[in-house]
Amino acid sequence: MLRSDAITKGLQRSPNRAMLRAVGFGDGDFGKPIVAIANGYSTITPCNIGLNDLARRAEQAARVAGAMPQMFGTITVSDGISMGTEGMKYSLVSREVIADSIETACNAQSMDGLLAIGGCDKNMPGAMLAMARMNIPAIFVYGGTIKPGKLGPCDLTVVSAFEAVGQLSGGRIDEAELLAIEKNACPGAGSCGGMFTANTMSSAFEAFGLSLPYSSTMAAEDPEKADSAARSAEVLVQAIAADIRPRDLLTREAFENAIAVIMAVGGSTNSVLHLLAIARTAGVPLTIDDFETIRQKVPVICDLKPSGRFVTVDLHRAGGIPQVMKLLLDAGLLHGDCRTIEGRSLAEVLAEVPSEPPADQEVIRPLANPLYAQGHLAILRGNLAEEGSVAKISGVKNPVMTGPARVFESEEEALASILAKRINAGDVVVIRYEGPVGGPGMREMLAPTAAIIGEGLGDSVALITDGRFSGGTYGMVVGHVAPEAAMGGTIALVQEGDSITVDAKQRLIQLNVADDELARRRSAWTKPEPRYRTGVLGKYARQVSSSSLGAVTDQPPD
Repeated sequence: MLRSDAITKGLQRSPNRAMLRAVGFGDGDFGKPIVAIANGYSTITPCNIGLNDLARRAEQAARVAGAMPQMFGTITVSDGISMGTEGMKYSLVSREVIADSIETACNAQSMDGLLAIGGCDKNMPGAMLAMARMNIPAIFVYGGTIKPGKLGPCDLTVVSAFEAVGQLSGGRIDEAELLAIEKNACPGAGSCGGMFTANTMSSAFEAFGLSLPYSSTMAAEDPEKADSAARSAEVLVQAIAADIRPRDLLTREAFENAIAVIMAVGGSTNSVLHLLAIARTAGVPLTIDDFETIRQKVPVICDLKPSGRFVTVDLHRAGGIPQVMKLLLDAGLLHGDCRTIEGRSLAEVLAEVPSEPPADQEVIRPLANPLYAQGHLAILRGNLAEEGSVAKISGVKNPVMTGPARVFESEEEALASILAKRINAGDVVVIRYEGPVGGPGMREMLAPTAAIIGEGLGDSVALITDGRFSGGTYGMVVGHVAPEAAMGGTIALVQEGDSITVDAKQRLIQLNVADDELARRRSAWTKPEPRYRTGVLGKYARQVSSSSLGAVTDQPPD
């Protein structure tokens, strides 16, 4: 029995069938499974501009495989284009809007399965939240990574352009070179080319078994990406017949596998937020501290941008995520018995993958010679983050810093100060009231962090925020500070010049102010008025949870 029988079977459903006939159903189609194709295509961003071609290939393949595909659109926003503006407050919010829209369309139309196609950062976790909520057979098709831009011998990504702004301000390049970087950073379709948030999440979904092997690192414009989309549709139709559902795959062990892969490839801090949200929706017990536990066991073995040398297409040529997972599996760092959407175990999927990475590449290192002996996403706690915070410590030369606080009430204030050269080596930049509630929307701080790198201060300045960081961020940065300032967290009590310690070795983030003084400041603090009271941002601020719980708006009862 199909879920879609509710709209296709019985005399009383004659009007329903009449409408389905108008969109292409014939007499022999009403007993076939109806496959939803959630298409994130748009011309808003290069990440999603190629998705319609993939959706059409998947649609055709689903029909040949014996299903009836029905396509609908989902929104996207571009983090890279909205970065540093008020519009960036809608980025994390869009994750919830995407999840809600997919759930709404699939459940309203009683669809039997879901093939979601996305390219930008929030398409992926948004689709996965919907999959976990509905628990109908589902597969995710990643739109693919962008190929690197070129300027002379250098590979460029969009982060190169953000960092170039700081380099111009610091006198390290001129305006002509800035323009050249701008013109060459993004050569075509696809998501940002390093191991930033989009490629991190696609890698995690492949580790979950909800995307096909090798699909997470394919280039958007290569023919194999469209072939993979078609194959994904075929696999989904088979999964509907076998009744393989997302929550069958999204087990505690699968989340541990995804986290291990994220650590091994040097993935984005945003993955912490998204995996916590997906786990909560799927009913899987997962906390922010689980990331720290796995970090201590899994080394970083991939030399990828933003802090490394290579881009994601290089990782694909070196064997992609299956090669990374095979190394982890052989070392006992993955659960090989986890199932995949193809019906195979992870160990079966990886059986033919070599136990050693190719000798003629430098992207994937053996576990015996890692880039870093432990993972790069550290969970820091202390009186500045009692619920926890996330530090990305790859490429950090000084993992322990104590310095004076430079306090800013918004990202714009901080960026202006950095570009005006008012931030000095040894400073600890604090950007607050940018959290899920306070922003609202938890903006990413790529513009300030890239400007710090561009100014040459990446090894000597720390940045702390209750907002987020782009997957393109690196340096001594600590985000997701919780409780956030708008909820009365200690970050709201920091004053200019206060001493702050960030110690990645001890996993400590500490405001060095006496308890009685903090109590005095707390009693004098008043909750600020909401920046938005209406519209999607106002609604989000009223509903959203702490970042330590994934910043979810759909909060099932405990």
